Amino acid sequence: MKKTAFRPHQRGHLTQLPKEYVDWLTQPLTRFLHIEAAAGAVLLFFTIAALVLANSPWADTFLSLWEVPIGITAGTVEFERSIREWINDALMTLFFFLVALELKREIVLGELKNPRLAVLSIAGAIGGMLVPALLYLAFQLGQPGQNGWGTVMATDTAFVIACLTLLGPRVPKSLRVFMLSLAIIDDLGAIVVVAVGYGEVIHFHYIGLAVIGFVAIKLMAVLGIRNIMVYLLVGGLIWLAVDASGMHPTVTGVIMGLMTPTERWVSEKRLLTIMGSVVPSTPVNHRRRFSINRKVLKTAEAAVREVLSPVERLEMLLHPWIGFAVMPLFAFANAGVPIAFSEMADSLYIAIFAGLVVGKPVGIILFCGLAIYTGLAIRPPELRWPYILAGGMLAGIGFTMSLFIANLALSPALVNDAKLGILSASLFAALTGIALLSWLLKRDALHNQGET
Repeated sequence: MKKTAFRPHQRGHLTQLPKEYVDWLTQPLTRFLHIEAAAGAVLLFFTIAALVLANSPWADTFLSLWEVPIGITAGTVEFERSIREWINDALMTLFFFLVALELKREIVLGELKNPRLAVLSIAGAIGGMLVPALLYLAFQLGQPGQNGWGTVMATDTAFVIACLTLLGPRVPKSLRVFMLSLAIIDDLGAIVVVAVGYGEVIHFHYIGLAVIGFVAIKLMAVLGIRNIMVYLLVGGLIWLAVDASGMHPTVTGVIMGLMTPTERWVSEKRLLTIMGSVVPSTPVNHRRRFSINRKVLKTAEAAVREVLSPVERLEMLLHPWIGFAVMPLFAFANAGVPIAFSEMADSLYIAIFAGLVVGKPVGIILFCGLAIYTGLAIRPPELRWPYILAGGMLAGIGFTMSLFIANLALSPALVNDAKLGILSASLFAALTGIALLSWLLKRDALHNQGET
């Protein structure tokens, strides 16, 4: 049988799925979902919407909506949370699961396989967490907001990547990798801060149950169980145990993400062999028709799926849901804050603004310099210091993670001041970071033209 060349861009061709009327709607939507900056744009839209509603005549209705309790009550057993708490505790577990998947892929399969390159991102992330926290405490030590030092430690990965994408392919690949790695490590550090710094009284017997659950997950992987629903069920039970232990339940997502295998079950050679057996090379009857065995088709379907590692498959599955549903919903529920310009003079507002806008770039530059000076890290030649400074400014976009920690760390009386500081600092960091990076790219382009 003569083979037909694959035509990836010709919908309706025999090598593609049949074309239907609904494709006129789904194809543009699919293209939109694959644009990296689109997730940041959607997140920005819902942030602005929350701010507008929180400062409108419908503010009371909008803000009280997120406090509506939802849960299960059976006799004396009550398991109930507000809508905002379900978003922050349950849905954000999926976000941290994705963050851990991305980190593991970078370490095992990506740019961070080189230990000294990895150390550069790790050093930058540590500096970008430690210096802002110390600067925050310089303003808030002994003040009511002292406990909120964790709010200035995180970086909003979605917004940072969106800002880099806005500037197009001119942005050096090394800067993209550095910022993505730094933001992921930052987020991972933030969840450690949440678990250690903002947990409740620890109940170790529930932690023991969670550990048993994680061991069960590992045994299931070793035995070759590949049904995702089984892992989802066990993961849900672990989440309940971690929640009951007094630790923040989003820790579950981080640990499960780091436990996810990066090895493929089906090799490319095996896949090609299986695909070659789907259609026999010669007709099986006198009418020259080809018979396709359904069992072979099911085997081929599984092989195509399993030629990607679980880490890669889960990333592909979760990215659209996290970027276009979970994070915008989180922003919609948490970014709504009544704006009072008089609060901008408060010490809490100043501490958060200084921590994110000043502490982030200073900490990243300082710790990256120390890591390179001591020989622990190397800097790619194209990743020059001005680019690291611009990236450090963009890292000051704390937004979603900063809001997340502020809700845990601060009393209700201080949360609005903190939110205003976070939103102001994130906006300022985005604008200054984009402006500096755009100027650097323009300067380098002119310099290159002059050389030619």
